[in-house]
Amino acid sequence: MALKLMYITNQPQIAQIAESSGVDRIFVDMEYIGKAKRQGGLDSVQNHHTIEDIRIIKKAVQSAEVLVRVNPIHEATSDYTSSKEEIDAAINAGADIVMLPYITSAKQVEDFLQYVDGRAKAMPLIETPQSVEAFDEILSLPGVDEIYIGLNDLSLGYHKKFMFELLADGTVEGLCLKSKLKGIPYGFGGIASLGNGMLPSEYIVREHYRLGSTCAILSRSFCNVEKVQHIGVISSTFIDGVRAIRDLEAECERRMSYFRENEKIVAQKVRMICEG
Repeated sequence: MALKLMYITNQPQIAQIAESSGVDRIFVDMEYIGKAKRQGGLDSVQNHHTIEDIRIIKKAVQSAEVLVRVNPIHEATSDYTSSKEEIDAAINAGADIVMLPYITSAKQVEDFLQYVDGRAKAMPLIETPQSVEAFDEILSLPGVDEIYIGLNDLSLGYHKKFMFELLADGTVEGLCLKSKLKGIPYGFGGIASLGNGMLPSEYIVREHYRLGSTCAILSRSFCNVEKVQHIGVISSTFIDGVRAIRDLEAECERRMSYFRENEKIVAQKVRMICEG
């Protein structure tokens, strides 16, 4: 079960390099409404990509899915169109998956699902305490295709010092278990290249496997194209970085196979004992 790796970019050449290196989803990030204010002071990604970027990326890639993060549910103003208009435009431009950020109620997800209307995969982003409180109701809504757990904003909402505290304290695990029981695929957080990050990424990848996660965002630090501009270096960074992750995944899968096989043997022996 290889993780579906996602990388945020609106640059077609970078998207093609990522896709060729084994990245499964190119992430076009249109979210900007309220983001700078709530993440003020954090060194976080704030992209403000556009509908035209979706069209460009869709034409640039061959097999990778185009994932688009739209803005939180909102009405039209003099500065921007409504959520429905924005989602319609994103899907018409080529979005395969639409992600809804900063959810504060199940009603917002219900509206989102109506706007998407089955024309693309619908992925609510769980990144507020309110969305955690409404999580059971969100999971019960028909049309939720995947769940993503965003650790940056969620850690802010819970006043954590470090976003991966939510991985250590059971918050992420609880959300993953509920999603698993509903049969809805899920992912969480972001991963840097292996060996990097305050909490080295190899530990995060192993947690994805332990928790049954199906997707992960490659963080900006995986390959920061604002700092590395040589196209050959960017290409080798993606190739080597994705290969290292896939090699670690193969190791994780072998270990999981060992425990799955043991589980089968235990079940067989218990059955034999009971029948004997």
